[in-house]
Amino acid sequence: MSRRPFILGAAAVIAAGTIASTAVGGYAVGGDPSTYGTIGIAVEGPLTGSQASNGQDMLRGVQLAVKQYNAKGGFNGRNVQIVQVDDQGNASMAESAAAKAIKAKVVAVIGPYNSSVGLVNLPIYTKAKIVPVQMTSTDDTTGYGVTVQPKNSQISPVESSYMLDVIKPAKVSMIVTDSAYTTGMAARLREALEPKGVLVSQVTVKENLTQADYTAAVQQALTNNPTAVYLSTYFPEGARLATALKATGNPAKCFAGLANQDPGFVTAAGIPASQNCVFSGVPDPSQFPTAKGYVKAYTKAFPGKTPGTWGTFTYDSANILFASWKKADPFKYAKVLAQLKKTKDFKGATGAITINKQGNRPNVPVSILTVDAQGDFQVQYTNRANK
Repeated sequence: MSRRPFILGAAAVIAAGTIASTAVGGYAVGGDPSTYGTIGIAVEGPLTGSQASNGQDMLRGVQLAVKQYNAKGGFNGRNVQIVQVDDQGNASMAESAAAKAIKAKVVAVIGPYNSSVGLVNLPIYTKAKIVPVQMTSTDDTTGYGVTVQPKNSQISPVESSYMLDVIKPAKVSMIVTDSAYTTGMAARLREALEPKGVLVSQVTVKENLTQADYTAAVQQALTNNPTAVYLSTYFPEGARLATALKATGNPAKCFAGLANQDPGFVTAAGIPASQNCVFSGVPDPSQFPTAKGYVKAYTKAFPGKTPGTWGTFTYDSANILFASWKKADPFKYAKVLAQLKKTKDFKGATGAITINKQGNRPNVPVSILTVDAQGDFQVQYTNRANK
């Protein structure tokens, strides 16, 4: 796909020193790029819908990175401008989301986040020569762009290690939403537990279901008297399940998978139900020693907003993209992608970032977390292999 440069028109210039310069809604989607002096990148994720708190945090992470990049002169004096692409975390919207970005003639996309979405549209992005710095965790999307996010094969050993070494269950009941990421993670944990003699059962629930009460699913999961209940869900469903599990008074340990780590989980479930669970996840932005500058800049740029889990990762995603442009023309797809895969020890907010030839980050910060009395996530356990 050919892509003409965004050539500066004086009237199109937006002050680089403000968050507004990231063009939240200000980019002329479908316009002739020759009339613009900006370089377009898309941010795709669940910007509305049940996962919107996460999606908006991811958007803010990129907005902050773009603001800082533009303030330093952008790419040879040309600002970067964001095209917001909302997929609501729903695979049925994946194709139309990619179509919006393609129509806008962006050079790259930060996202998507949901694996079920990425399985559909990451091949579309790469076919259109749009560089994905994606946020999906399923290993089935490896090879479509690059990611700084943990993959299933990196998360699963942390979960199984904690389950076997700390919880030491005889029986585990899984409650699993029907998405690519969540079903994949449940399958990996089952494969790790059953050879060790752990009895595993599973209850499947629908994702994106506007269901307030999950009591029936929880009761079904508890019928075999499990030692632990594993929630392989995204946080909107996970919070309701954790609430229902807490209400039963059952002593089974709640283990919530990584997609549940979001402030929205604690808000929806409440602190007591959240404290009843452990979570696989990544350190909170405030717990990354390397993210102090990010947290300070984020809270200044977005008054009243607290940095969430994955905005830190989209911030780093944008910054490794911009770093690749130092040696590769943003409009040269293959060269940018090759340069991204040469990323080595990049100083990110989430720590040092190296990208391998497959486009993945070998050393990811996956841990087991708990929720404290203030409702904040705290690191409890770290798998040595991922340190």
